[in-house]
Amino acid sequence: MRISQNNQRRREKRLFFLVASFVTLLIPCHAVLVPWLDNDPFEEAPILMREGTWSKGMFPLHPSKVTEKNKSLKRKGTVPQYVVDNSPLLHLYSEERYWPSDVNDFVKRFQLRDHSGEKTIHKRFHDLSDLREYYSVEFENGTRGQVSSEGTYMTSLDDFDKDPDWLLGEQPEYGTGHIKKAPAVLFVVDKGNGWVDAFWFYFYPFNWGPYIMGSGPWGNHVGDWEHSLVRFYKGEPQYLWMSAHGGGTAYKFEAIEKIKRLRRIDGKLTNEVIKKPLIFSARGTHAHYASVGQHAHDVPFFFMPLSDFTDRGPLWDPSLNFYAYTITVGEKVTPCGAEETKMGLEWLSFKGSWGDKQLKPSDPRQKWCPFQWKYIDGPRGPLFKNMQRISLCQRFKWWNFWKGCPARRSIKRGEGLDAEKNDLVGDNCGILLYNIRPKWLRSMLRFLTWRGSVCFIMDYFTG
Repeated sequence: MRISQNNQRRREKRLFFLVASFVTLLIPCHAVLVPWLDNDPFEEAPILMREGTWSKGMFPLHPSKVTEKNKSLKRKGTVPQYVVDNSPLLHLYSEERYWPSDVNDFVKRFQLRDHSGEKTIHKRFHDLSDLREYYSVEFENGTRGQVSSEGTYMTSLDDFDKDPDWLLGEQPEYGTGHIKKAPAVLFVVDKGNGWVDAFWFYFYPFNWGPYIMGSGPWGNHVGDWEHSLVRFYKGEPQYLWMSAHGGGTAYKFEAIEKIKRLRRIDGKLTNEVIKKPLIFSARGTHAHYASVGQHAHDVPFFFMPLSDFTDRGPLWDPSLNFYAYTITVGEKVTPCGAEETKMGLEWLSFKGSWGDKQLKPSDPRQKWCPFQWKYIDGPRGPLFKNMQRISLCQRFKWWNFWKGCPARRSIKRGEGLDAEKNDLVGDNCGILLYNIRPKWLRSMLRFLTWRGSVCFIMDYFTG
């Protein structure tokens, strides 16, 4: 009798875990079909207002709608101390080849050409002051006029395929994380109602693309702008978003790994110990992740042949050297220091690409695979990275058709040999499978979800 009851309990337990597993799969799929079930409070603001959860004065605003009455920054042209205290640190990859660089030095290696890549619009840049929104050119009929920088390309004076010295960048100083010749670029954006966004931009002179099944690299380009966003509410950090291949991942700030550092006020060390968030920069592509290991490269689920790699390589502290600007009422950009004032603001309005145009198929340096060219267009500058956004995400990838941007509540672990995990903390949604019995059922569900798209959906919505 007792044996029969035990068997019954085992069957009930197995049935419970089976039902729970399928319910867990079903809920995120339902959330995909019903976008407002996604966990992005900033995109859901109108709904939350109607429900009475939020009032009109509680959510962030587009900078153009911020007024003197609801502004969050009391002084334009000044970086709040809490922004510096919570600025991200970056672990660059230990075998990185293309390190951060100074944009002011970088531009000296280029001339400006039109969209065809043939006609020269500006012969040579001397510094950032040569970057502007419009250029004076001579037309074929002999007259002169203004042309927009949109669609133009900064074109290398050297053969970038031969890795000239300026393309390699500068490594961080051991111990401090300081890079003297590679200042980051900070934009502190007033979103009103107590909200402030701190955008940290990191510039690399070259993006070294991924390898696909041992072939590559593919998707290389001269110039590489990456950035992170720390969103504050009344001076307290709430969220951190990090860029990766035009997309990115958002986290609750408390979920991100932190490192203890001595606090700096006006650049001077104090005895106070604070904790700063940590980001991992991938080898070559400089895409950002929250953990060490192998990560899916620009696809919604883990795909071994196309990956990014992160580890605990040299530590970079961008807060030790940066150019700073505030964006306040009326979307007005204000420099925060003498160096920024000297550089002017015109360079931020440059609409062209910070790097060469995609090489022609006939160019001997160019190669092609079924998914990508070896050399592609350079990127655009910081003001074209959607810093006005209300959502945490800059934009949405092609597969994110529901336009969701939830803030994760736990770190998404990397895979592979470099990953720092074990069977009880890693593998993200796969951890749910360990409680399923019997083993054949667990194996079946593991086969259906392990590192696949269904597992991605579960992980995305459960955080």
